[in-house]
Amino acid sequence: MPAERASVPSSSAISTHKRRDIPRNAADSGGRGGLRLALILVASFMVVLDFTIVNIALPSIEHDFGLRTSAVQWVVTGYAIAFSGLLILGGRAADLLGRRRTFVAGLVVFSLASLAAGLAGDPVLLVAARVVQGAGAALVAPAAISLITTSFPPGPRRTQAIGLYGCMASVGFVSGQTLGGVLVEWTSWRAVFLVNVPVGLAAALLAPRVIAVPAAVADANTARRRLDVRGAVLITAAVTLAVFGISQGNVLGWTSPLVLGAAVTAACAAAGFVAAEARHPAPLVRPRLLLRPGLRDGAVLAFLLGVWNGGELLVLSLYLQQRLGFSPLATGLVIAPQGLAGFTMGFVGPRLAGWLGVRRLLVLASVAATIGFAVLTQLPAAGYNPLLLVVVLVGGGGAGTAFGSILLASRELADDDQGLAGGVINTTRQVGAAVGAALLPAVADAVHGVPGDRAAMLTATVVALAATAVSWRAARQARGSAGADAGAAMHSA
Repeated sequence: MPAERASVPSSSAISTHKRRDIPRNAADSGGRGGLRLALILVASFMVVLDFTIVNIALPSIEHDFGLRTSAVQWVVTGYAIAFSGLLILGGRAADLLGRRRTFVAGLVVFSLASLAAGLAGDPVLLVAARVVQGAGAALVAPAAISLITTSFPPGPRRTQAIGLYGCMASVGFVSGQTLGGVLVEWTSWRAVFLVNVPVGLAAALLAPRVIAVPAAVADANTARRRLDVRGAVLITAAVTLAVFGISQGNVLGWTSPLVLGAAVTAACAAAGFVAAEARHPAPLVRPRLLLRPGLRDGAVLAFLLGVWNGGELLVLSLYLQQRLGFSPLATGLVIAPQGLAGFTMGFVGPRLAGWLGVRRLLVLASVAATIGFAVLTQLPAAGYNPLLLVVVLVGGGGAGTAFGSILLASRELADDDQGLAGGVINTTRQVGAAVGAALLPAVADAVHGVPGDRAAMLTATVVALAATAVSWRAARQARGSAGADAGAAMHSA
């Protein structure tokens, strides 16, 4: 237990209950803080964007290489498997080897792999480049979260920074549809990869100049570079095989020996990971850390957000193009208000968190998403309908949930565990996205035509409702804990 207490921030940390608990005097030193945050947000936006920007380009890639639809899906699946599988390892590497070093290394790997993908003349090389791209993204994403939570002191500045990060994560998912449509329609599918190269390399060159690392922190990281290799291999295998099985279930069949084998092996690797971590002197993930209510609830909410986000965007994109006959660009423009709502939430969310508390904000966000999906169960059978503007509720609710889950998970942990927290939150969200991308289209296909798309939106409504229940329980537990603490204080007085 003493070792666990060392992971708990001081009482000046951000409260998730009342505004008066958020100090007003915390501020980042100098004007460089804004440039640092902008750099981190741009890099984070880029790696998330790559999940959906490629979706629009798949038909063109399929045509150019003469591939079957099941084969071209590996352009998406390869990235998703590498990204999801390596996130926890990337998060712990950031804690042990240095956050800035891991961030820069990830950007370089991601950018060079993007260049290789954009120039690929063979589908095998394209998929291989996408796998390497995902590995680079798995270094960038958790390092970015930990750089934010450790660069800004507890208070409004950190809350605002995390809010902007959360909104970028949600906007990135949505913006890929719009930006991908523009690039594919006006240039070529290769542009969706090549656009990353100048941005990623510029960010990698600027990071050492903008992101300062205190000497004490660098010395501490150098002194304890011990990585739990066995745990890293087991958790990477578990997540990778789980995402593979989920993503290939619709393609190969859920009773396929390959899918069942992946599921069983993933379960065995996960069980082996838990057993190994309990005995390791310096585990990749301390088991007790996962029992922290904030990290646990944040991870569950991130998973549910991934399910509705990953599935909804895919189903809605196919609905608009196949049912209503919209072009890729028009499809992106219809979905764009969802991204604008998410972007707005990045600025409004921190203020709402100050007024309501993060847990109440999470309840509000998940309720908004639930209402939005409930309305989308009435998707029109033909032509554009203003009803589709309800995606703003889904976008706002998604961004609010993304922001709140990160803040909830990170606030109970010390700086040494922030990279791991980022890895856990990103991993659960990406696994959720794999589940959603398999589940919602399967529901839509089971019921043919527009009724199938409506059924998929009903499924998303249930998922958002589950997130509301988790947020509500977290808020009630926090209120009960605060009441108990107050009662104990009065009794002792």
